[in-house]
Amino acid sequence: MKKELLVASALVTSLGMAGVAEAASATFSGHARTGMKGSDTDATTDATYASVESSTFSVSLAETLDSGIKVSTGFDLTDEGDGATDPSGLTFTFVDGSKLDLVEAGNSYSTHLATVPSASGEQGVTGTTANSAPTGLTFGNTADNVGFEWHSAADFAGVEGLKAGLSGAFGDDGDSSATSTAENSYSVGLSYTTTAGDTTVTLGGGYMYAEDSNGTSLNQRANQTAVAMSAATGNLTVGVGFASGAYIDANSGTSFEADNAEVMTAGAKYVSGDMTIAVGYADGSAKDGAIGADGANSDSHVSVGASIDYAVISGITATIGFSDTDNSEEGTSATANSGTAWYIGANVTF
Repeated sequence: MKKELLVASALVTSLGMAGVAEAASATFSGHARTGMKGSDTDATTDATYASVESSTFSVSLAETLDSGIKVSTGFDLTDEGDGATDPSGLTFTFVDGSKLDLVEAGNSYSTHLATVPSASGEQGVTGTTANSAPTGLTFGNTADNVGFEWHSAADFAGVEGLKAGLSGAFGDDGDSSATSTAENSYSVGLSYTTTAGDTTVTLGGGYMYAEDSNGTSLNQRANQTAVAMSAATGNLTVGVGFASGAYIDANSGTSFEADNAEVMTAGAKYVSGDMTIAVGYADGSAKDGAIGADGANSDSHVSVGASIDYAVISGITATIGFSDTDNSEEGTSATANSGTAWYIGANVTF
């Protein structure tokens, strides 16, 4: 990451704060990812192959006031090849180490989850659009952009290794009977890190609640808890996580009520010199139904993946990845959306 000085007088002027320099410090970073991937589903169709060409470019702006409060923001010039500018919200970092994010701030329960290792790479089979089984711990992670997230300083409430967070967002979207978005949402999160001998253990998670803007839905947009734990000893890191709740699955265009949703993830990562070996596992299930009806049809998702990353030189990493996925919809195996996949490629970062 290179550090340059970019003129950001407009940002400073808009804040209207005295004692701030006439230009903000800026850093930029990104990557270019290039490779090949293939998949072979359980259906009778032939295996498919495709290229992978994606990139990101992000700029971060920051300046510290005379009071010691750090003000930061930024924007993406492109994110995984979409070519669209994506501005960030504002972050205030206070002298005691606490932070306040404003606008597109995030949800505290996902912020404080311990990281469970998983395979890297771009491999995978296409999932069914009507499968509501969660594939990750943050399936209820949704909020309107008008909101905040507060992060405590380290050693919250005098407890060494403890951090806390609180977030909220507010909206009024007025959706049709077929769609769903988050209206008012709230989240709390906690994380705790301690050392036992040579092992560093992190435990984190929290609760997420989001009202649904669709007046005909039975479920809230999200009503979910999640917890995860990781343990790192030397070059080995292992982790496990569990999440459960009810939500509105709105990722397919047409929304579904999803009840009894739960998912378990597990993984391990081992670093040996310039090589990183990782494995990951996910097992999720849910009962879904049309908006306004209780979930009754069982969906499931099971996947296992493995990868090897090799640091060729500083900033360039080669990756080989493999995955095996089994999806079922309404109790029936989705053969066109189940099978094996692989990826070979390189990631160049700056």
